[in-house]
Amino acid sequence: MLPGGDVGSVAHAIQLSVAPVFVLTGIGALLTVMTNRLARVIDRARALESRLETVETGADAEIRVMLKTLAYRAKLIGRAIYLCTTTALLVCTVIALLFVGTFLGLDPAIPVALLFIAAMIALVAGLLWFLREIYVATSSLRIGPDN
Repeated sequence: MLPGGDVGSVAHAIQLSVAPVFVLTGIGALLTVMTNRLARVIDRARALESRLETVETGADAEIRVMLKTLAYRAKLIGRAIYLCTTTALLVCTVIALLFVGTFLGLDPAIPVALLFIAAMIALVAGLLWFLREIYVATSSLRIGPDN
């Protein structure tokens, strides 16, 4: 039998992995919001591109500016999604290390701590990119005929 193969050790590993699992749930919700925003940006860009084909030459400057802004927003959201997905992968690795450490009788404290710190850094960076995208979206927002 493996050194950490008793029920008490497994129960302890499960207890330790509960918090990272909740973090994963939150990251999943964030990724859903981000991918929905990306889909909206892509849909808007496609609609503008189809309008661009029917607009007279010279009258397309405003559409091109909007397309450029949408491309920048898509790039920002893409980076945020990448970083949040990296966070999820790091958290999954933390959970796996907790169980591997339990079953092999090893102390994974240092790798777990380092991976969790890396996960939080990636999450903060992803949220900053997402915040930047929201800023770009709201700063380029035009409501009403006066804009």
